[in-house]
Amino acid sequence: QKQMALLLGLRQARRGLMTGTLDAGLLGSIRDVVGDKGVSTAEAVRIQHGHDESYHTPHVPAAVVYPRSTEQVAAIVKACAAHKCPIIPFGTGTGLEGGITAIQGGITMNLTEMKSITALNVEDFDCTVQPGITRTALNRELRSTGLWFPVDPGADASLCGMCATSASGTNAVRYGTMRQNVIGLEVVLADGTILNTAGKNRAKKTAAGYNLTSMFIGSEGTLGIITKATLRLHPQPAAAAAAVCSFPTVRAAAETAISVMHSGVPIARIELLDKSTMQAVNKKFATSFTEQPTMFFEFHGSEDALQDQQAVVQDLATASGGSAFAWATAQEDRNKLWHARHNAWYAAVNLRPGCRGFATDVCVPISRLADIVTFADEEIQRLGLVAPIVGHVGDGNFHCIAVVDPTKPDEIKAAKLLGERLGEMAIAMEGTCTGEHGIGLGKTALLQREVGEAGIAAMRALKHALDPLNILNPGKVLG
Repeated sequence: QKQMALLLGLRQARRGLMTGTLDAGLLGSIRDVVGDKGVSTAEAVRIQHGHDESYHTPHVPAAVVYPRSTEQVAAIVKACAAHKCPIIPFGTGTGLEGGITAIQGGITMNLTEMKSITALNVEDFDCTVQPGITRTALNRELRSTGLWFPVDPGADASLCGMCATSASGTNAVRYGTMRQNVIGLEVVLADGTILNTAGKNRAKKTAAGYNLTSMFIGSEGTLGIITKATLRLHPQPAAAAAAVCSFPTVRAAAETAISVMHSGVPIARIELLDKSTMQAVNKKFATSFTEQPTMFFEFHGSEDALQDQQAVVQDLATASGGSAFAWATAQEDRNKLWHARHNAWYAAVNLRPGCRGFATDVCVPISRLADIVTFADEEIQRLGLVAPIVGHVGDGNFHCIAVVDPTKPDEIKAAKLLGERLGEMAIAMEGTCTGEHGIGLGKTALLQREVGEAGIAAMRALKHALDPLNILNPGKVLG
C-alpha cells in the first residue's frame, strides 16, 4: 500500500503537483537550527511525507525538517512564522483522513527523532513521552514495571500523533480513548511559545481553569505542535483470554454487542468483522476463520473473573444465534488473533490489488448500533462497492473500508457518497461523523453539520486566536 502511494505521488508530482522551493533565507534559518542533516529537499523524501494511508491526493512539502528537541521545534516555528510558511507535523504517517498532506506547501516537521520517555512515575501510574515514540515502543519499555498504555488504534502510531487525532481503538471500551488517558501536553504554539497545558500538574483531577489539554487533543496539528505528552498508565491484567464467535447476520452480531454492554461485563475488547472482512483476512493471512459476521472478544482480570465474564458473554452470543466460542488463551494465540484484526485494513485493500482504501468512521450511541450497521450494509450493496465492515462496536464505533480504483471517478464518487450518507445518518442518530480518525480533509462538511454554525464559528475564533497567520496545518479540520 505504501509503495503504491509512493508511485502515485511520484506520478502526480511529475504532473505539476510538486510544491515550489522554500525561501532561501528561511531554509538557511532552519539549517542554522537543525544542521544540514536535519533538512531534506530530496524529491523522494518530500513525496514520502506528502501522503498518509488514505485515498486523498498526495501534496508534497517543499522540505522535510527533523528537529531533535522542543527548543528546535520552537525556533523553526518562529522562523516559519516570520516567513508565513505553513508547517505540517508528521509522526508515522498512518492517518486515514489526509491530515499530513501539504496542500499549501511549506515544510513538513518530522518528529520521529524526538523519541525519549522523559519521565516514568510507576507509583503514580504516569509517564511523559516525546512525539517520536510509538505505542508499541512505550509498552516494550513498560513491560518490566507491571504497567502498560492500553490505547491501541491498530497501527503502530506515534503517541503524540494519537493525541493530535484523539485516537482510540480496540481497548477503548474498557480503558478509554486518548482524551481520557492524557494528563497534560507540551505544545509549541504558532508564534514559537512553549505551552504546558496543565502546568506541572500530574494529579488525577483538577478544577483549575480552562481544560487546555482537551482543547489540543483532536486538533490535528492546527492549533499547535505537540512535543510531549504526559499519559495515564494502567496495571497489566493478571490474566487475559480472547474468543471468536460467528453470527448469521451483521445485525445479530451488533445486537450481541449491545447486550454485552448492557450486561455490565467489563469487557476489554469487543470487535465486529463482517463476512467480507473475514474473507479478506483468510485470503491475506492464510487463516481459517469461519467466513461469516464475527465478533472478537477479549477479557481481562483475575482467572475467576474471566470465567464469570466468559460465561455471561457466551450466553448472550448464543441467544443471538452465535456459534460456540473458539478460545485463544496463550499470548501467542491472542497475538495472532489481534494481528488479523489490526491488519484488516490491509487485508481489505488486498481484495482488489492496485486499489486504495476509503474509510468511514462513524460512532453512534450504543442503542443505535445495530440500526446503523444494518444501514451501512444495505448502502454498500446498493452502491455496488467492495467495502468490508469492521468496528470497535462496544463503544458504537465502526468503519466501512471501501476499496476503490483511484483511476475510476465513479468508484471514488460512490465511496464518498457512502461516507456522506453514513455520516449524516450517524449525526441524525445523535452520533458523530468521526469516532477516532479525525476530520482532516475529508469530513469538513460533515463537521459543519454536526456542530452547527455556532460551533464552527467558535472553532474558527479559537484557530484565529492561536494561529492568526494560519500556518499550522492549514486547510485541515475547518477547511
